[in-house]
Amino acid sequence: MARSEQEQFSTEIVNRGVEESGPNAGSFYFSVKVRPGLPDFLSSVNLKYVKLGYGYLLSHSFYFLVAPLLIVVFGFGVELIRKFTSDPAGALFVAGLLGLVLYVYFHLTPRSVYLVDFACYRPPNELKVSKEEFVELARKSGNFSDTAIDFQQRVLKNSGIGDETYMPRAVFRPGYKITLKDGREEAATVMFGTIKRLLAATKISPKDIKILVVNCGVLNTTPSLSSMVINHFKLKHNIHSFNLGGMGCAAGIIAIDLARDLLLAYPGSYALVVSSEAVTYTWYNGKEVDMLLPNCFFRMGAAAMLLSSFRLDRWRSKYELKQLVRTHKAMDERSFKSIHLKADAEGRQGISVSKDVIEVGGHALKANITTLGPLVLPVSEQLHFFTNFVFKKKKTKPYIPDYKLAFEHICILATSKKVLDEIQKNLELTEEYMEASRKTLERFGNTSSSSVWYELAYLEVNSRIKRNDRIWQIAFGSGFKCNSVVWKALKNNGKPKQSPWVEG
Repeated sequence: MARSEQEQFSTEIVNRGVEESGPNAGSFYFSVKVRPGLPDFLSSVNLKYVKLGYGYLLSHSFYFLVAPLLIVVFGFGVELIRKFTSDPAGALFVAGLLGLVLYVYFHLTPRSVYLVDFACYRPPNELKVSKEEFVELARKSGNFSDTAIDFQQRVLKNSGIGDETYMPRAVFRPGYKITLKDGREEAATVMFGTIKRLLAATKISPKDIKILVVNCGVLNTTPSLSSMVINHFKLKHNIHSFNLGGMGCAAGIIAIDLARDLLLAYPGSYALVVSSEAVTYTWYNGKEVDMLLPNCFFRMGAAAMLLSSFRLDRWRSKYELKQLVRTHKAMDERSFKSIHLKADAEGRQGISVSKDVIEVGGHALKANITTLGPLVLPVSEQLHFFTNFVFKKKKTKPYIPDYKLAFEHICILATSKKVLDEIQKNLELTEEYMEASRKTLERFGNTSSSSVWYELAYLEVNSRIKRNDRIWQIAFGSGFKCNSVVWKALKNNGKPKQSPWVEG
């Protein structure tokens, strides 16, 4: 994309209204100004979040101390059995002691949670909509003013979205109004197709699933989306099911967090997590520009993940969950109001995106990575940070650790080109780290909470994931929230026999 186009996209609509008099009476007008970017990550460090990160680390230190001790005791016990082979009573006593040690070890040390496999939905080709066709269909629908169409065309041009993303064509119907039926049909299509592919790949029976977590930002039905999944796949009657709504694009990681806690509460279980969004239910055909932005970025998509707390599943799983950190900024008024569902003056429903969203998102990101740092950064980087912080001279910026040393791959929610550019600049990431996010945005657009899974699928399809690689997924959402999850690859996850992008 040309540099001039990138600069054009740094503008934001801030004033809007209707001319009340003169030759242009009744027409829509707007003005532009430079859009605020992310806060300067190097200007200050909030030690509250550093302390929180070390608090998480220390809460698990007991296990790091106990595990080596038990291994030493076990080795010592094996040596004693060899010495007591001529004394059956002594050998029996030592064997009992070793059994007790193993019992304590398996019950005191936390279980790992594994990602057995995942799948992402790819709609059928007839739902592909290029940027040019998007504008043409919007114009022919008669649902938008010329000004609203021109605005969407300008945003699309600089969005980073390509010409092969998928849209439900129902939204371009003349006089289209949001209906619950359209939303349910879209949700059923993307969710059921993805889950079916995942179950086939893992060879897991629906009856084996003990936990179900479904998230969708805007569409909340009765019965719930999780009930739709249970009904369609005939999951067992005592399944622990949860439906997360209204939590935006960050809800996918929240769903993983909930599933992890439940898997640890019910050891040896399987959890199915489904992340989706219904584009038909977020569509807006009015003239408020802050509500037109989601039209330009949101696209069809869904992802399904199978998690396990079976110890033996380590040998067939793709990834192990290592860290998960959630940051919420709803106590701040600007953050709380930055993204919200509302109705305009004419009663048309849509998602409003504030001009402050990049700035408040930056503050949430800064808090989140500051908390995550102590959990993932090499000791050398942490020592460098504290040494610099304690002995730094006045009016000098603190040293910010290099997060590239903690991860081999980073999957940032593919919101827009502008957001990805800002994050790359502030975290000083190379193009290699940004590739999965940019390519996913270009190919699939913003698929909301499932976006980070399309990015991981991109890395797999291109044979980027090697054994022991660490993958950092970052997601943002209304509230305002920023969530991180870190996975460790348990095998070389190269090109699968079937693409994790499911054919529609």
